[in-house]
Amino acid sequence: MKKTLLAAAVLAGFAGAAQAETSVTLYGIVDVGVGYQQVKGGGLEKASRTGLIDGTQSGSRWGLRGSEDLGDGLRAIFTLESGFNSRTGRSGQGGRLFGRQATLGLASDNWGTLTVGRQTNVSSDFFGPIDPFAASYGQSHIGSSFGQTATLRYDNAVKYLTPSFGGFQVGALYSFDIADGDTSEFQTNRKDRAINAGVRYVNGPLNVAASYDRINGNSALARGSDRINAWLVGGTYDFEVVKLALAYGQSKDGWIGSAAPSLQGGYTIDGTGFNSNVYNDGLKVKSYLVGLSAPVGPGSLFGSWQRADPNESVSNGAGTADATQNVYSLGYTYDLSKRTNVYAYGSYAKNYAFLDDVKSTAVGVGLRHRF
Repeated sequence: MKKTLLAAAVLAGFAGAAQAETSVTLYGIVDVGVGYQQVKGGGLEKASRTGLIDGTQSGSRWGLRGSEDLGDGLRAIFTLESGFNSRTGRSGQGGRLFGRQATLGLASDNWGTLTVGRQTNVSSDFFGPIDPFAASYGQSHIGSSFGQTATLRYDNAVKYLTPSFGGFQVGALYSFDIADGDTSEFQTNRKDRAINAGVRYVNGPLNVAASYDRINGNSALARGSDRINAWLVGGTYDFEVVKLALAYGQSKDGWIGSAAPSLQGGYTIDGTGFNSNVYNDGLKVKSYLVGLSAPVGPGSLFGSWQRADPNESVSNGAGTADATQNVYSLGYTYDLSKRTNVYAYGSYAKNYAFLDDVKSTAVGVGLRHRF
């Protein structure tokens, strides 16, 4: 009897080892809080809103992540990630089931990772960790002044990331059609396509990165064969007492991503939204970021100043969206456990959305749980 039990235990152990070669993980984040935002000036009617806010520190989401061992260090991997609004329960990213990410690929410790599908660009991957606000917190995030880092997601994208060699890592992405919503055009050369590459070096307290983005705009929105080019360099150095972040970049002949941060809750200013690429020949925007973060008490305090200086209109040639935007932000997080934390932030933007004399003030407190 004892031998039978022992054999059963051994067989169960082998079965567990075999199953461990293939794994699927359910994960997610729920982020909700209370916030206030006021927008005024520049001829706009003064407007403010107080209420629940969602996805402020991290976009609320649930997802499935899987891996299968194919042997010789090679793995098949997939990620299916769905965003949602924690205030309403509605799907995010325009109602897509897996709007945050939908990829299948191969990964190797020696050769790197190749993924195909809807996914973020390399600039967002490399510069999110450099931003003291981790590319989050509404108008505080780095994407307010560097549009190519605004957690951009491209459809029909192929992305490759090398392994880290002595702290160096290189990434590249190509999208055959960045927003696969226009079914009126069949030809590839009538689609808006993206090319993106980046390199970073992470070693101890130092993290530096550089990236280049190009949009080949061929759709009706681009009004022909326009091109947008953007480059960015930046980094952080952790002095232990404080971490310093710096970034500088330029965008030419347009603006990649959102030309301005959206209001809390995803609203727009009097119906004026900048939620897609802006094509404008001759436009040049110089962008800057200086940030600090430091452990304070049981939590972390962080802040940044951003500036984006356009030489002309940042609105497809319409309106007067050509003022220099400055954003000043401060935030604090406190961990209640390994999975749950509370946060607070405040941000003030002058010439918000590049609109002359428009001011935006936003504050919020929230709770985030990861599972």
